[in-house]
Amino acid sequence: MIRNIIFDMGNVLLDYNPDAAMELLHIREEARDIIKQELFLGEEWKQGDLGYITNAERYDGVSKRVPEEYHKELRQVVDHWDVCMIPLPGAKEYVQKVKEEGYHLYVLSNACAEFYHYFPRNYDMDLFDGIVVSSDLHIVKPDMRIYTYLLDTCHIRAEESLFIDDVEANVEAAVRLGIHGYVFCNSFQDVDDYIKNCND
Repeated sequence: MIRNIIFDMGNVLLDYNPDAAMELLHIREEARDIIKQELFLGEEWKQGDLGYITNAERYDGVSKRVPEEYHKELRQVVDHWDVCMIPLPGAKEYVQKVKEEGYHLYVLSNACAEFYHYFPRNYDMDLFDGIVVSSDLHIVKPDMRIYTYLLDTCHIRAEESLFIDDVEANVEAAVRLGIHGYVFCNSFQDVDDYIKNCND
């Protein structure tokens, strides 16, 4: 019986989309590929999610690999990349629905400390019974220690919990701990069907 629903944040609850962020920030076309490669796919991004550097400090390392002519735009993206972080269609409604149905709700996210600025803009934090952010622990998914931390600190049982993430490796790690896992593909109806099948 599933009683607890654990949500990933990016591309489940909020739309993590670097391309959309650069479009909204009016970054020149010729700067976008290198900024995306060096910032969002660079080591500094992971270091931020691990909590070893701040979001602002990501600029220092990345700027060494980006041509100086794009530094102003890089700074703009570093400071405002979360402009893209808006709820996925149906996400807020689904969270409210399952909350009203009596499920206990949790968030387990790989994210830097900026999470605490953009997430509350979009969701009432009180809807969730627990929130675990990687930068607070210096552990990122799919390291199984972060799932164990959530289970232990929130006092929930793996077999009564469902973890929803858009990254298959992250879901597989949860499943190895006995948590039900679902790879999210932009359909909350499919999630609902999965839960109902598990609980029948």
